[in-house]
Amino acid sequence: MKLIYSPASPFVRKVAVYTHLGNLTDKITFTPVATTALNVADDARSANPLGKIPALILDDNSTLFDSRVICRYLDDLAGLGMYPADNIWKVLTLEALGDGIMESGVSISYEKRLRPENEQSPSWIEAQWSKVEHAIASLETGAYAEVQGPLNAGQISVACALDYIDFRHGVRDWQSRHPKMAEWQAKMQAMDVFKQTMPEG
Repeated sequence: MKLIYSPASPFVRKVAVYTHLGNLTDKITFTPVATTALNVADDARSANPLGKIPALILDDNSTLFDSRVICRYLDDLAGLGMYPADNIWKVLTLEALGDGIMESGVSISYEKRLRPENEQSPSWIEAQWSKVEHAIASLETGAYAEVQGPLNAGQISVACALDYIDFRHGVRDWQSRHPKMAEWQAKMQAMDVFKQTMPEG
């Protein structure tokens, strides 16, 4: 299998967590691409018509894309059990919340890193940050019980999302407003699989 990826992407990091958990790294060729929303790499476009990463090219040359699809596939392939059948809908909802934090965080990054300063929209940036802030606040209240307990797909998504926010937007210091989630994040970061897959670039 071949994974088309960029090392800074939080969506790619989700996939990396599953490859480490499932001991699948020796079965996947990691192919980095330099790609952005404004300048899509040819390899990314050929693997995924949308030009988005990650994309996983299987041994039969078919391709899976969207991190949630790839993670579900790797979970099944390695028998990890990150999508427990007895609680699947709540875990999937938590995963969607984490992915939503990532989407808003990446959107802010694109606005600030890809557009000239005179074309950036402060109101757009703040609207996206408001989504991040409200999502973390909801986690802080304990509204999503699945964030606790045995590791699951939702927890992986939230952990990767929070680390990405720190990686690209650490100046926002969300931890001071949400100490319970800050403590939770620290516990997740102490796990080997998260240490091994911290974002870079």
